[in-house]
Amino acid sequence: MAHRRITMQDIADACGLSRNTVSKIFNGRGAVPEATQQLVLQKAQELGYYQLPEPVAEAAGPVRNSKNIALLTSRMPADYHFGTFFIPAFAERLSRAGYTLTMYEVPPEDILAERLPAHLPLEQTAGILSIELFDRGYLDMLCTLGLPVILVDAYANAHTTAMRCDLISMENVASTMEVAAHVIAAGAQRLGFVGDMRHCNSFYERWMGFSLALREADIPLERELCILSNDMEPYNDEGWLLEQLHRMPDIPDGFICANDFLALHMMAALKRLGLAIPDDIMVAGFDGMPQSAVVEPSLTTVQIPNADIGRMAADILLERIKNPSRPFSSTYVRTTPVWRNSTMR
Repeated sequence: MAHRRITMQDIADACGLSRNTVSKIFNGRGAVPEATQQLVLQKAQELGYYQLPEPVAEAAGPVRNSKNIALLTSRMPADYHFGTFFIPAFAERLSRAGYTLTMYEVPPEDILAERLPAHLPLEQTAGILSIELFDRGYLDMLCTLGLPVILVDAYANAHTTAMRCDLISMENVASTMEVAAHVIAAGAQRLGFVGDMRHCNSFYERWMGFSLALREADIPLERELCILSNDMEPYNDEGWLLEQLHRMPDIPDGFICANDFLALHMMAALKRLGLAIPDDIMVAGFDGMPQSAVVEPSLTTVQIPNADIGRMAADILLERIKNPSRPFSSTYVRTTPVWRNSTMR
């Protein structure tokens, strides 16, 4: 028997909240207490709210399309992953246009073989969204299928490649430059970067922003003060991070981390060394994870408008479906530095 799709109202009922409150959280509109956000997102994950709600009828009556949009990812969203806010906003926009959304987790062996999921009905697919897929060969394969494809982020240095698809991403270079300049203005003379610059295009661009900020401040880029290991290394292991820190000739005055996940683990490792943040060393991240506001000290980060990017990605894909011959586009969405105690001296 087919399972009924989970709706925002189901989540609201399960949490004892109004649908309006749940909608605010998923659509990124309006202030909702942190504890309430955590409750709703956890309940949404438990209930499996990553399928579209029933299409919403509009006054003009949208054209119904029996085909499906396939979302391909290397890992399903969990915790406060970018997709936690992006996917519901993307799905809601598709629903209003009469489309459905199905998610497919692509295992490593299929990525290596450049093979689509076996249960993906290509003939019934109107378009493809790729999120958290950074293998160049696999993404190039998607672009040869003859279907509209939009990538959310891509492989490192993708911005220099003439891809036959649309790309949407958060803006990375300018915000990272601004954060690094802020740390330098606060007194840092030697800075390190944390994260695998080759993991994805966003990480690569954040590395570029870090490097450009040092150049503008006439500060040398010292790779021996950076942790640039492959993303497969255990960056979440404080012991491993301590080993990397012990290998450095000196501890820098500040670390610019490729995302908040890395920054939070780096802060924990630095505390184990007995270093005070920000007095002894400053730390900054990127992504605007909710945890960044509640860690001690609170983490300077860059806020990504996840839900807005979801809606924009849907609009770009829908326009591509209607007009397949229009020029491919790369869209960068403004991000905003958030200054907190981890860089305030």
